[in-house]
Amino acid sequence: MSNRWPGHTAGRSAPATAGARPDDAGTPAPLVRIDALGRKCPIPIIMLAERIHEVPIGAIIAVLADDPAAETDVPAWCMMKSHDHVLTQPLERGWAILIRRGY
Repeated sequence: MSNRWPGHTAGRSAPATAGARPDDAGTPAPLVRIDALGRKCPIPIIMLAERIHEVPIGAIIAVLADDPAAETDVPAWCMMKSHDHVLTQPLERGWAILIRRGY
């Protein structure tokens, strides 16, 4: 399995793009990817909170994280903030955590 979500640019967050296509499993492609690899808790959630408004309501944003706390903390943050945790996909290093913006 690749250690990058499709279209991920190493070291940078991808900008929002029009026409995001579903991946092979039918999960919509994220419009924004946040690279929090190597960052410790609570930085991945802080990065997500700062950037979630960059995507339209109902769109997907992805957080790439390898801190063990992120695997449970990001979905918990989603529930607390009324966003949807769509999927946590294991990567060679960490996870790609997909969130659907709720409001």
